[in-house]
Amino acid sequence: MRPRSLGVALAALAALITLPAHAPSAAAAEIPLSQGRTATSSSTENGGTPAAFAVDGDTGTRWSSAATDDQWLQVDLGASASVTKVVLNWEAAYGKDYKVQISSDGSAWTDLKSVTGGDGGTDSLDVSGQGRYVRMYGVHRATQYGYSLWEFQVFGTAGGDTGGGSTGSCDSADAAKGKPASASSTENAGTPASAAFDGDTGTRWSSAAADPQWVQVDLGSVQNLCKVDLNWEAAYAKNFQIQTSSDGSSWTTLKSVTGATGGTASYDVSGSGRYLRINGTARATGYGYSLWEVAVHTTSSGSTGPVQGGGDLGPNVIVVDPSTPNLQQKFDQVFSQQESNQFGSGRYQFLLKPGTYNGINAQIGFYTSISGLGLNPDDTQINGDVTVDAGWFNGNATQNFWRSAENLAITPSNGTDRWAVAQAAPFRRIHVKGGLNLAPNGYGWASGGYIADSKIDGTVGPYSQQQWYTRDSSVGGWTNGVWNMTFSGVQGAPATNFDSGPYTTLDNTPVSREKPFLYLDGSTYKVFVPAKRTNARGVSWPANAGTSLPLDQFYVVKPGATAATINQALSQGLNLLFTPGVYHLDQTINVTRADTVVLGLGLATIVPDHGVDAMHVADVDGVKLAGFLIDAGSANSDTLLQIGAAGSSADHSANPTTMQDVFVRIGGAGPGLATNSVVVNSNNVIIDHTWLWRADHGSGVGWETNRADYGLRVNGNDVLATGLFVEHFNKYDVYWAGERGRTIFFQNEKAYDVPNAAAVTHDGIVGYAAYKVADTVNQHEAWGLGSYCNFTADPSIVQRHGFQVPVKSGVKLHDIQVISLGGKGQYAHVVNDTGAPTSGTDTVPSKVTLFP
Repeated sequence: MRPRSLGVALAALAALITLPAHAPSAAAAEIPLSQGRTATSSSTENGGTPAAFAVDGDTGTRWSSAATDDQWLQVDLGASASVTKVVLNWEAAYGKDYKVQISSDGSAWTDLKSVTGGDGGTDSLDVSGQGRYVRMYGVHRATQYGYSLWEFQVFGTAGGDTGGGSTGSCDSADAAKGKPASASSTENAGTPASAAFDGDTGTRWSSAAADPQWVQVDLGSVQNLCKVDLNWEAAYAKNFQIQTSSDGSSWTTLKSVTGATGGTASYDVSGSGRYLRINGTARATGYGYSLWEVAVHTTSSGSTGPVQGGGDLGPNVIVVDPSTPNLQQKFDQVFSQQESNQFGSGRYQFLLKPGTYNGINAQIGFYTSISGLGLNPDDTQINGDVTVDAGWFNGNATQNFWRSAENLAITPSNGTDRWAVAQAAPFRRIHVKGGLNLAPNGYGWASGGYIADSKIDGTVGPYSQQQWYTRDSSVGGWTNGVWNMTFSGVQGAPATNFDSGPYTTLDNTPVSREKPFLYLDGSTYKVFVPAKRTNARGVSWPANAGTSLPLDQFYVVKPGATAATINQALSQGLNLLFTPGVYHLDQTINVTRADTVVLGLGLATIVPDHGVDAMHVADVDGVKLAGFLIDAGSANSDTLLQIGAAGSSADHSANPTTMQDVFVRIGGAGPGLATNSVVVNSNNVIIDHTWLWRADHGSGVGWETNRADYGLRVNGNDVLATGLFVEHFNKYDVYWAGERGRTIFFQNEKAYDVPNAAAVTHDGIVGYAAYKVADTVNQHEAWGLGSYCNFTADPSIVQRHGFQVPVKSGVKLHDIQVISLGGKGQYAHVVNDTGAPTSGTDTVPSKVTLFP
């Protein structure tokens, strides 16, 4: 534990409105309803202070939040309960002002108690309310740190009216019967772990003759646990624990038993989890542990009625107007937390109401988005700057990922705004009344980037930017580029000069639809869904063809929401608005209704657990996916995002599905595994700006540790990709099998960590192409493509080619290149066996302007 100052709260005593009574502990014999239950939070300080530690019954572990005021911790009681008391055992970083709230659905909250001028220690609050979810909502911290709770305890009576149906009872059925089981050891092959969960009292599990030992079962999904039956053989446990876990690695003790006498015993428990284990700590005999049977009983909360649309935007959305006090401080506070927080859990969205903001410099760090709430960019005027620079990384902007700016007008303070970003950092629907500098201060390396539907009155200066894609915009000028600057539908774009320079320019974008965005209609939130454009050139505003959807047609998803609730909302016909946060899923999100909008704020992040796929979209018209990150879980998912089932054949040309600013990450924030990142089976899909990234740095990174064979696989016909960034996959980064596919701009790096040439040799070819068009395809066309190699694990690798396509008259590649970064590996050819090899350490592109 860090030393912290405790004196800062004393001065607030005179301002008390409600000062909670102090108690050394809750009633000694009473077990909290919250103990062992599922807990979530707005953020965590680090991996050692998760939300679960506040409800584990252990006063030596704690939850702690990020160091900002608006933070919360909530617990799911598993069923509706009548809540009478809440006890908060604060660590030194306590809440000066906070609320205790209750909810039936985890979305709409009612205050049970407001505390102002709290002084830490243990707060015992008498309350009265009915609900399934209880949370502490921090308003103001007492210290410079976040909020930190040793324990958050909820007392009362389980059951009661849920407002939408009755609660369930403890089911007599055995939820563990026949489920996968494992153990720390087995005595012999005749006593496997599975024998304790087979429903047969004539078979048993037995362990090695040592302490401790355990046996566990995977229930298949998170369940509410109410009772565990144990049938011991003669070799029983004298002391043991009944434990549960959501992930099979972090365990919560539901019951500790000492002095047991074996035989058959039943234990009432209260908690939730996917995994249950019996953890023996002391044997009663000289043998191991032996169980004839373990039966697990569960309960459910019953029906809670339909999911409601609309509501507030949660604690991580910061809505401001020009009169907001200390506005610059709000930007600075979030930036100080997020500037270098590349793999943290903090997620933030700034929403600026229409008006004029003077003297503001909004520095935008990781997982931070800034957006105007007007219908047009010029409705929200910033006389100042929206800035991304690279001071945190010594002037190197190649890792300035995962942030965004949208729907604003900026008059830069010195005439030029700076947006020095890398991948996954879109600049959309912005009016810059001046110039735009895409390089960091000092002109260090940079690896962006994407602009769409924006108007830059002055000149855009990429300077050190390696590559960039700009779509359906206007610019006053464009000064230079390093390797690949591609434009489509951009007024003022430079002419194509790829044979001698970096530019590839298309007059129009064949098909496009701008990203949906949140705005204010008076005081009412709505989501504007722009219409499809054909052969677009220039910005879409202020004409704004499209439709507006009121917020009550959206399920506003907030941290702590379950996949089951999200799917229920979809089945009711609601759209989804993910507020900033990290969402763990124990089942796939299924989007089945035409025209559904799934929109994220603040780089909302979806993590599929236990090997499930993150999201499946049915083969229907007009789904809009936008503004979120899918982060692979530690168990392998087959496909993180699937658009259309295999064999999809419907024509969606009149109303295509769009995927915009949807990003995928495998590894980096921890071990991640996924065979396929994105698979597109539907026809006519528009992929508009994506970064599919198998991590080359961070945590959980290694050739097999974060294995991901394929980035993008396209099986549908007439699919268009505009702004395609795909990097570091173990096999093909892009594999395109659909007919009449088109790509405008592609950026790729091959995997750094290829151990040797043999690991990527297939069909007599060294290396998987970055962009592979299947041999069966007859028509395909692409413009402005680049692949780079940086084989740091084995620089002697010579990859056969960057691109592989069938040689047919209907297959055309325009302006393609391969580059060896500093001589760490080489390419023998650009496409198939065409194009000069790369060589040396000078990082000089090898180009082909037209193939064949």
